[in-house]
Amino acid sequence: MLRRLLSRVYWACSRWSLSSEPAPDRPTVLIGAPHTSNWDFVLMLGIAWRLGIDFRWLGKKSLFGGWRGPIMRALGGIPVDRADPSRVVGEVVDRIRGGEVFGLVVTPDGTRGNNTYWKSGFYRIARETGMPVTLGYVDRTTMTAGLGPTIDLTGDVAADMDVIRAFYRDKAGLRPERRTEPRLRDETAAGV
Repeated sequence: MLRRLLSRVYWACSRWSLSSEPAPDRPTVLIGAPHTSNWDFVLMLGIAWRLGIDFRWLGKKSLFGGWRGPIMRALGGIPVDRADPSRVVGEVVDRIRGGEVFGLVVTPDGTRGNNTYWKSGFYRIARETGMPVTLGYVDRTTMTAGLGPTIDLTGDVAADMDVIRAFYRDKAGLRPERRTEPRLRDETAAGV
């Protein structure tokens, strides 16, 4: 209740507009892209809280140290040890198979920098759990943020990524120069 109230105030006072398709009606892997600034986190909270989405998000382990840890966990954070990122996929899959119900926010373009490829963990988590993928976005050119379509991945990685690329083609993050093209290192089914 308090979160929805805070998000209503945020969207009423913000220069940004919430322009969204309806919230998914089942747990989903929610992509947050383009991820070009720490302010994306505030927009993500505003979107999820306004739409009433129960979500978790993945963040680098260092964000959870000291006094920040309890706050980050209360906001839905799951720490990621970058030394062993593949372990996180297994842990998230185990939580979902164990009966936890939540949407998972993932920023596959990484750490707000000029990366060459997206990280493939979102794809593996979605395929292993049967969760669909919801395309969340920030678009500075229109000053809008929200949710796009929710898609079921087919297992044809190249075709699925073509759909994702088409959606994000005209989206620019807060810092457009840091945008990473939605492309996995290996878009063959064996490579993901």
